[in-house]
Amino acid sequence: MTTRNVLLLFSKLPEPGLVKTRLTVLKDGMLAPEQASRLYECMLLDVVEVALSVFAKEAERHPGESFELVVSTAPAANVQPMEALLADAGLGPVAVIADRGATFDEHYNDAFSQAWQRGADRVLSMGADMPALTEADVVGGFDALRRLDGEPQGGIVLAPDQEMGVSIVGWTRSTPFDHDGVFYNASGLTVLPAYIQKARAAGLPALYLPPVPDVDTMADLLHNITLVEALNYCAPFDGVMPPTRTYAALQDMGMDEVRVMPNELRDPRAHIDEEGAAQA
Repeated sequence: MTTRNVLLLFSKLPEPGLVKTRLTVLKDGMLAPEQASRLYECMLLDVVEVALSVFAKEAERHPGESFELVVSTAPAANVQPMEALLADAGLGPVAVIADRGATFDEHYNDAFSQAWQRGADRVLSMGADMPALTEADVVGGFDALRRLDGEPQGGIVLAPDQEMGVSIVGWTRSTPFDHDGVFYNASGLTVLPAYIQKARAAGLPALYLPPVPDVDTMADLLHNITLVEALNYCAPFDGVMPPTRTYAALQDMGMDEVRVMPNELRDPRAHIDEEGAAQA
């Protein structure tokens, strides 16, 4: 019997004024809404390309398994435009579903439910706003889920983001788990500790994956700009698939470099530097 792995990718349609608004002048960012939506589109397509590349390689490593990318979006009217966007980029075929709910917790639960209904044995989920995602991150996520197959009640895997949240999360079909109370936590917990609290309460094992940063704020974007540049430079030497679309978009916007003002908020150094200077 074939074991079915699903990478569940949550993504909005890249529409100006409706995506990444915290990067725009509509809120406290610097970009025009059209720039933010274009950047989001490039991040989405780069993430999809990484996932599809991983599947081709993983199918050879694990001949008894299948791998499928499922893009989950909302509302339902955006399914066909999302399919067209991916097809126009030469990526696919990719399954696109519509997730429904009144809160993000409910949307996430609905998407997972649809993945199980499609026959998934393992689901690894993530957002599309992670331009520094590498093939190793995806492989590591599915390898971790594979380790949980022998657990009587399954277990969860998760990778933190840079802001007390989670960028990748998943579990096996046998795992009695959901997202209730995670993104809308009544006691004010942020997403990462909320997932851990739920796993602890259920007595479930959890496997920690390397952090993967996403892009929500301008500070996030500046951090990711440095990662995107590094990944593109390193690609010819280490074989990692780089986020070429995101890098090109940043270059077009003149945002492919990050420079900061000198920061004097550091530990005192006079007692170190003066001693070194005297010895010299």
